Amino acid sequence: MHSDQPRMIDLPKIPDDRGNLSFFQNNSHVPFGIKRVYWIYDVPGGEMRGGHAYKTLKEMIIALSGSFDVVLFDGREEKRFTLNRSYVGLYVPGMIWRHLENFSTNSVALIAADQLYDEAEYLRDPELFNSLRLA
Repeated sequence: MHSDQPRMIDLPKIPDDRGNLSFFQNNSHVPFGIKRVYWIYDVPGGEMRGGHAYKTLKEMIIALSGSFDVVLFDGREEKRFTLNRSYVGLYVPGMIWRHLENFSTNSVALIAADQLYDEAEYLRDPELFNSLRLA
């Protein structure tokens, strides 16, 4: 994968007999300033989410509940990350094709992004992605 690599990031975990607490903050635990947060839930068995890349947008993906796989492709190499801990996030920089699959029952994917929603930021055609990525 390229120089701004996808990577797992351990987030603070404060254990307590009454229940644990985890958090993340702009530019401290997340390597960017957060401008948008969204979540994916109630995914039917066997369904995939994603199936696109972003030109420059950066994300942190966290499994708040349950588990799922994030499959990343940089135009040359594919990597699979299983997310199943609410105190671990996956950093995904721009120009990485991604999809999420293998959602467990009642899983929740939380995504923090460094940009507001902008349809022009999406690359939804794999051939166009590959031509831009390998250029």
